[in-house]
Formats: sequence, C-alpha cells, structure tokens
Amino acid sequence: VCSSDLSETGIMFRHILPNALTPVVSFAPFEIVANIGALVALDFLGFGLPAPTPSWGELIGQGMSNLSKWWLVFYPNGVLFLTLLLVVFIGEAVREAFDIVHTAIGAQRLLQIDYSDAQQRDTVRVVQPLGLFFWGNVWLLAAWCTAREDYRSFRLDRCRKLTMLDEHFHETAERSLNGFLRAVRSESHG
Repeated sequence: VCSSDLSETGIMFRHILPNALTPVVSFAPFEIVANIGALVALDFLGFGLPAPTPSWGELIGQGMSNLSKWWLVFYPNGVLFLTLLLVVFIGEAVREAFDIVHTAIGAQRLLQIDYSDAQQRDTVRVVQPLGLFFWGNVWLLAAWCTAREDYRSFRLDRCRKLTMLDEHFHETAERSLNGFLRAVRSESHG
C-alpha cells in the first residue's frame, strides 16, 4: 500500500473504510431483529413498558391469557413476524447495493444508476464511483458523472437500480476521490 500513488486519506477511503463497512451493513439488520425480539420478550415477561402502554409483548401476554380467542395471539405474532422479516429484507437489499458499489469502486468499473432526484424526476446516469459516505442520515455515493463531466453525489436511497458495467475507468488527479474532497471543501469555504 505504501508504494501506491494514493495519499493516506485516499488509502483510508479506498481500502480501509469500504472493507470495514461491509460487515457493519451485513450485521445491522440482524442486530435490529435481536433488539426488537429482546424488547418483545421483556414486555411479555412484564419487565418492559408499564401495563396500559400497548406493545407486542403485552398484546401477546394478553392473548396467552385468553387462548380461546386465538386472534389475540395470532395477529400480534403475525405482525411481529412480518416486521422482523421486512427488516431483514431491507437490510439484504442495502447490503446488496453496498456490495455492487464497493466492488465497482475497488475494480474501478463504471456504474449505471437509475436515479430519482429530489423533484422525483427519473434519470439514468453512468458514473465513475469514487467513495461512499454517511452524511446526515443518508448514504451518499461520491462519483464523477460522465454526462455532466463533473463531481456528483447520489443518495443511495434514491437509486432504484445499480448496474456495474464491464467498462473500466482510470482515476486521474481531476477525477479522483481526493479531487472530489477538494471540490467539496472549496464549495463549503467559498
């Protein structure tokens, strides 16, 4: 890595952070499911929210007290199951998007993005992916947009489809992560 032409910041954003990001994104949905399950269990056992407050654990406990009314057990468990399933599905979709972007960044391959902008206009862009950032409460893809011939950031939550193309690109000083960061710094200071 030391013989690379990347700076220390470039090495961090190109190699270390993307490789550290994948396990975090992969594990997060299962951690959320475990936390929801623990809260439901505590509520069911009576260690959660106070009794008049509705919660899945409280509803399941009430249903277990009235087993002759099967719907009191079935519906809270059904909704709990669907919620946990959706959390896992959403987590898998996010992980898959990160895998595509991460692979494209590492292999320096172009990405085609089917994107919906802030005004809900649909566009298709071909970009050179440079890095991923968590900014505020959204993930952003820093990229060089081939259509605009300029740096752009794309919100991953607005990407409807990401396709890695076979065409490779080569970073230059003008089209690099460091160049993107310089452009962001100059916009914020000037």
